Amino acid sequence: MNLTKILSFIVCLLLSNSIMAQQSDSAYVIANYTKIERQIPMRDGVKLFTSIYIPKNQTKKYPFLINRTPYTVAPYGEDKYKLSLGNFPAMMREGFIFVYQDVRGKWMSEGTFEDIRPQTLKKGKKDIDESTDTYDTIDWLVKNIKNNNGNAGIYGISYPGFYSTTSLPNAHPALKAVSPQAPVTDWFIGDDFHHGGTLFVMDAFSFMSSFGVPRPKPITPDKGPKSFQFPIQDNYRFYLEAGSVKNLKDKYFADSIKFWNDLVKHPNLDTFWKARYILPHLKNVKPAVMVVGGFFDAEDAYGTFATYKAIEKQNPNTNNILVAGPWFHGGWVRSDGSSFGDIKFEKKTSIDYQQQFELPFFKHYLKGEGDFKAAEANIFVTGSNEWKQFTSWPPQEVETKNLYLHPNGKLAFEKVGRTDSWDEYVSDPNNPVPYQDGIQAKRTREYMIDDQRFAARRPDVKVYQTDALNEDITLTGPVLANLVVSTTGTDADYVVKLIDVYPENEPNPIPNPKNIMMGGYEMLVRGEILRGKYRNSFEKPEAFVPGQITKVNYALPDVAHTFKKGHKIMIQIQNSWFPLADRNPQKFMNIYEAEPSDFQKATHKIFHDTSNSSYISVSVLK
Repeated sequence: MNLTKILSFIVCLLLSNSIMAQQSDSAYVIANYTKIERQIPMRDGVKLFTSIYIPKNQTKKYPFLINRTPYTVAPYGEDKYKLSLGNFPAMMREGFIFVYQDVRGKWMSEGTFEDIRPQTLKKGKKDIDESTDTYDTIDWLVKNIKNNNGNAGIYGISYPGFYSTTSLPNAHPALKAVSPQAPVTDWFIGDDFHHGGTLFVMDAFSFMSSFGVPRPKPITPDKGPKSFQFPIQDNYRFYLEAGSVKNLKDKYFADSIKFWNDLVKHPNLDTFWKARYILPHLKNVKPAVMVVGGFFDAEDAYGTFATYKAIEKQNPNTNNILVAGPWFHGGWVRSDGSSFGDIKFEKKTSIDYQQQFELPFFKHYLKGEGDFKAAEANIFVTGSNEWKQFTSWPPQEVETKNLYLHPNGKLAFEKVGRTDSWDEYVSDPNNPVPYQDGIQAKRTREYMIDDQRFAARRPDVKVYQTDALNEDITLTGPVLANLVVSTTGTDADYVVKLIDVYPENEPNPIPNPKNIMMGGYEMLVRGEILRGKYRNSFEKPEAFVPGQITKVNYALPDVAHTFKKGHKIMIQIQNSWFPLADRNPQKFMNIYEAEPSDFQKATHKIFHDTSNSSYISVSVLK
């Protein structure tokens, strides 16, 4: 039997096992749970559609495990069951009263939906927000569902992660454990639709073209909006040929998508965005909290760390822990976590998480079972591929060091000795740097960890790398870009990428169906963008003075990675990341009003001399 047949056999076997597992889980749900559906009244009279799965074994009492979602609680009908319950099958088999709720204004719930609904600061008896809706839901469940033990937990990934977070302010006394997972947290600074004030146009357009379509009345998914059909399958071409964000809106949305209209009306960090910022409200938190996320989450890596840090800072005595691993968005329950993209981690990290963290967390705080003693920060460090436990995050046992950009593409922990040194190049927004190699129909999640050799070959991407390392270096926590630059334009985006360069003798994987060449592989560890006009303030953008030397400092998302002996550390700097991020016309203006004619070339300089040092600050684990 040749290799192709062997691989085909393995794929068929895995698919067969997966189908059998789904059938087994589905049969378990029907055999062991009774499903009921209720319209739960909120304090303002609006009713929220809720599916409740109750264990048939009534010999003991059960806690509630709640998931509030804008993505539908389907299937609808008390005789139609979900294929599995909870985040993974072991939760279903453990036994909880599983509660799924369409949030206000979505699908079969009444009321008006609002994206990342603001918190109501002064609450009258009928004033609502997502916190009050959660409170009222729990209050009704405890009082109306028989055989409950009086305890409730909430979990959710992504947007449901946001609803998990909103359960924390003024939480119901029965709420004992909450797990925001990759929670939507800040749609201007770092999650989903904006990074550093830059519109992530591909994600925003794709998502809002269906999710943002208004719902005229309660409706089931089969009658809801359909996915947008892209006329050009190559996403780079589609967004480039659209010409501008304004053209996208005019051609495809007009005024039909409320949130898109709001987005373009508020290009800066104003009261619209600040009102939707949940973190300042996370005070006096009473439930136990476990924040979960992935370092390679293409959607909400920012929200994971920002939520944990905000709770920790504002509630020093709250039981609040962090779990972060080498996962894509939801990968901790949507894969076994043994690999991602081309990179293998040597362990089934998601199985570790499910068995050691999530299930024990809810069992302990909702059932009083087990002795859950997780560390403050439970982090999987890639490169060395090991779980580490820390007493804080970021860890305290680190040394802050600077990686200085040097002439001739060098990168070193030592300062530059020259008094006059820079790199000069031209950035053309009509020929932007792609975010990933090859032709893509949709934004892939693997770009977060992909090989960056394709970008290093472009003249508008500046590359700096160390010599081969003489010892392992582990970076944990913040990565801060400190650039000294100039531009002939009046605005510019800056993309900084932290990359692990593999040795030339790195063996290829076996088998190797994708023909990956691991020798010299440039693994993206961290990348982030800043719209340059926000370099000093997201509220008050500032134009660049053409030719004037200017500092541009900003933070990349936290990192936990070991650069192994023999590897190199690389930094790539560029001014576009397309179509992940919308194009900057390189002139100071409201970019949402830009016409195709506004996009212009600019000459950039990156300085690296004794007076104008560009460097990346990292935290090296001792």
